[in-house]
Amino acid sequence: MFSLKNLLKTLGFVFVVACAIYYSINVIQFKNNIMSFEDYNPPSSLVVEGKEIKKAKFPFVDVHSHLWDMPLKDLDKLASEMDEINMGYIVNLSGHGFASFRGTPQSVKDLYFDQSVKNIEENQPGRIGLFINVDFDNADDENHVKTQVNVIRDAVAKGAIGLKVYKGLGLTNKDSNGKRVEVDHEGLGPIWEVCGELNIPVLIHSADPFQFWLPKDDQNERWFELKEKPGRYYGDSDFIPPFEEIIKEQHTIFKRHKNTIFINAHLGWMGNDLKRLGEHLDEFPNVVTEFGAVIAELGRQPKTAREFFIKYQDRILFGKDSYNKEEFYTYFRVLESDDEYFDYFRKRHAFWKMYGLNLPDEVLKKVYFENALRLFPSIPKSLFE
Repeated sequence: MFSLKNLLKTLGFVFVVACAIYYSINVIQFKNNIMSFEDYNPPSSLVVEGKEIKKAKFPFVDVHSHLWDMPLKDLDKLASEMDEINMGYIVNLSGHGFASFRGTPQSVKDLYFDQSVKNIEENQPGRIGLFINVDFDNADDENHVKTQVNVIRDAVAKGAIGLKVYKGLGLTNKDSNGKRVEVDHEGLGPIWEVCGELNIPVLIHSADPFQFWLPKDDQNERWFELKEKPGRYYGDSDFIPPFEEIIKEQHTIFKRHKNTIFINAHLGWMGNDLKRLGEHLDEFPNVVTEFGAVIAELGRQPKTAREFFIKYQDRILFGKDSYNKEEFYTYFRVLESDDEYFDYFRKRHAFWKMYGLNLPDEVLKKVYFENALRLFPSIPKSLFE
C-alpha cells in the first residue's frame, strides 16, 4: 500500500544503486585508463617561444563574414572592435540575413537589405560592404531566374558589392519538379553573366568538406565534428550526390563564365591538398580563393602553406566566416608568426596544433588588403594608407 514512508524508502534505494553504479563506472574507467576523445585535452608541456597576436600587422579586409542582425546592429560597437584588431573593412555576405533562406517573400528580403544599407550609411559608411543573396530554387523556371537577375541589378544599384552563393545550391535547392538543382544548371547562366556584366564577384560555397561523405569511423578526420553536428553528414543521402560531383559542377561554371570573377570559398575544400588548389587556380584565371573557417588546414602544414602563399599571393583573400573578435587572433598568429605548436580555437575543426607561416610583409599586405582593394574598388583606400 502506498505511503510516504514507502516512497522515501524506494527513492533511497534508487539513490544508493545509482551511486554504486556511478562509482563502479568511474573506478573501472580509472583502472582501465578509459577517457573520451572529447575529454582528452591535456595542456602541452612543450616550452617554446611564441605568444598570441591580438592585432594584425597591417590593416585588413575580411571578405567572408556573416552579420545576421545588420539592420539593427550597433555598428559603432562593431567598428570599435574592428579598430582593436586592425580590421579596416568587413564584408557581410548575408545581405538578406536569415530572410535569404527558403520561403521568405522577396518584399521581406528587400526590406532587410534596404534597412541594412540605411544602418551602414547612417552610422559607419565606408567600413562595411554588403553582398546580395538570391533564390536558386526553381532554376528551371525562366521567369524566376529573370526575377533573381533583377534582384541583383537592383541591389547593386543600392550599393551591393557582390553575390554570395550558399551551399544549398548543389546540396538542397530543388527545381519545380523536386529535383536537385545542380551548381552548373544551365538555367542559372544569366545570374553568373549579370555579375560579370556588373563587375561584381561571386563568392561561392559549394559542397562541404569531403569527409562529410566518408564513413563515420575511426579513419575519418571529421568524426568529432560529425558527432557534434550529425546533420552535416551526407554519406547516406539518396538526394545529395558524391562530393566530387558537386565540385565538378562548380568548376564547370568557372569554365563557362570566364568574364565573371568567382571567389572559391574555404579554399575550395582543397586546403588539405594545396598542390591541387594551385592547379585549380592555374586552370581558372577568373577564380580567387579565401580561407574562411579553414585556417587550421594551413596551420598544420606551415612549410607547404608558406610556399603556396608566396606563389599565389595575388589570388588569396583574407576570410574568417563567423564573426568573433577573439578568434581572429589565431588567424594572425598563423599568418604572421613563426610560432610552433599552438592551439586552434575549435576542436571539431582541428584536434591538431598550429604552426606559423611567417609570411613576408609583401605577401601579408596582398592577402590582408591589396588583393581585396583590387577586387572591390568601392572600398576606401584611405583606410589602408
